[in-house]
Amino acid sequence: MNDNFKSFFPILGNVTNASLLDVLEQLHIPGKQIDTFVTELEGKGFVLLPEVHVTIEGQEKIYSLLSTHTKDMDFSYLNGVQGQFVDRTLEWQLKKEREDLLEQKLRDREIIEEKSQQLEHLATRLAKYLSPQIYSSIFSQSDDVVNRHARKNLTLFFSDIVQFTDLSDTLEPERLALVINSYLSEMTKIAIECGGTIDKFIGDAVLVFFGDPESEGEVKDALKCVDMALRMQERAAELQGYWRKLGVPNGLRVRMGIATGFCTVGNFGSDQRLDYTVLGSPVNLAARLQGAADPDTILMDQSTQSLVSNAVDATFKGEMTPRGFSRTVSYYEVEGLKPNSDIRTTQAFSHFGEHVEVNVIDSSNIRAAIEELRQIQTQFEKQLQNT
Repeated sequence: MNDNFKSFFPILGNVTNASLLDVLEQLHIPGKQIDTFVTELEGKGFVLLPEVHVTIEGQEKIYSLLSTHTKDMDFSYLNGVQGQFVDRTLEWQLKKEREDLLEQKLRDREIIEEKSQQLEHLATRLAKYLSPQIYSSIFSQSDDVVNRHARKNLTLFFSDIVQFTDLSDTLEPERLALVINSYLSEMTKIAIECGGTIDKFIGDAVLVFFGDPESEGEVKDALKCVDMALRMQERAAELQGYWRKLGVPNGLRVRMGIATGFCTVGNFGSDQRLDYTVLGSPVNLAARLQGAADPDTILMDQSTQSLVSNAVDATFKGEMTPRGFSRTVSYYEVEGLKPNSDIRTTQAFSHFGEHVEVNVIDSSNIRAAIEELRQIQTQFEKQLQNT
């Protein structure tokens, strides 16, 4: 052992004439590593231990040990087993730091993925409380939309179920929830398909407006609103049998009102809670027209009728002075779309039989829907064979 070697390992003190195996034991090298050292040295004539832990004055250091049999005729001290320790403590520390960083990066990635999934789940839940257009507007804009307000010409729709209060007093809570949720779900689906912005549900009442945040022009907006009302009317008629089965003997009869005019639209509320909604007399007028409508009819004001007269059949019903208004308002009952009207770009596909009710959610690919129905038929036939 030379002086440099002893300076590495003060624990050896003044040990002389000791074999390398004795030195390894003195350095408290694990017995398993010593056995490996002996086995490989005898078998191959050399050995490399890449990681040897040695504690020196309370501090752990890491060395690599390279040892081999040597024979030299001129220098007898080179005969026998020679070994060399290389201090690799710093290298292993850097390696450990790199591994720790990689592990931390993986943990961070897992945390990010978990948080992303939580945010996605939250966004999905939040989307149920917002109209799709409002949801997109909030999550797509980088600037602050909280204080955004605008004055726009909108077409407003208001609907209400006739004598729903009496119905809510007679039905069990669970059945009432089934009835109202099925009704609102179907009406919501139609409103979204027609491009309407769902403002709010007020019990059984529905408020929808056209022209914000997306608009195709006041004429197109008004046409889409009337088309939506007619589709809702048709869908409500189709679901009467279903609602009667749920305990509504006379089904649900709906009144609808439509008005067009300038409103202020934007976020209104407090620091704790905001609603993206509309304010203005056309909102009140739509509600008043709905209240004046007969069950299962749609009333619209003069402004809306002027915009849609080329595509919608309507009958003049008279004039009235709604509560809260100082002027009389002419109003019309919507009869339907004119034969040459091209408002509806998609056709609704549904079937309501004695045993089966089918409503195609996405009619843009009706062939795919038919194929899916065939698959359902095949599946049911297999189930019958196994019973």
